[in-house]
Amino acid sequence: MNVAVVEAYAGLVRRVLAGPARLGRTRLVAVDGPSGAGKSVFATRLADAFAATTGGDRPPLVRTDDLLDGWDDQLTFWARLEEWVLGPVRAGRPGGYRRYSWVRRRFLDRVVPVPVAPVLIVEGVSAARAAVRPELTLSVLVTAPAELRLSRALARDGAQVLPELRRWHAGERAHFAADRTPAAVDLVVDGAPDLPHDPDRYFVRLGRGPGSDVAAG
Repeated sequence: MNVAVVEAYAGLVRRVLAGPARLGRTRLVAVDGPSGAGKSVFATRLADAFAATTGGDRPPLVRTDDLLDGWDDQLTFWARLEEWVLGPVRAGRPGGYRRYSWVRRRFLDRVVPVPVAPVLIVEGVSAARAAVRPELTLSVLVTAPAELRLSRALARDGAQVLPELRRWHAGERAHFAADRTPAAVDLVVDGAPDLPHDPDRYFVRLGRGPGSDVAAG
């Protein structure tokens, strides 16, 4: 049995800031979950909450979709994230990455800077993978029903990507099962909640009751 609880983004901000910095001097937050679950929206609202709660700058937010070298790079992009972002920030130096253009099918020339900051948010499929868990201050898994996730993805990307999406979803399921992501994360978030709440200020957490488990898709 899973229990849904409405919680405030501001409280999550305070939880992160009270936690240890494990990526050099930076608190690394990973927002993981399958395609179409609502990761991007959650990560954006969390970044906004950091600025609103602290009165400071919005933390840098890296979306791993920007680092993928096409559909076949679903999980193998990690070396790029490490070289361009995590490695420099770990060493106390600013990072930066080139965003992949899904239209031009190549990485663009302009470098997107990633400053060294108290908090860094990384959002995308496999962002909370086992390889980075020792350096995470907080790991989040956003989940939603498979049918809804598929319809969201098709509405965003168009029906022509359906074959690639089905292959992508199969890859996600295999990764989350092998990586044991649902059991390893600190927080599971409902990306399609029924509970009434103000979505700009609050999110719905899924708690694990006795004998329960939260699936990633």
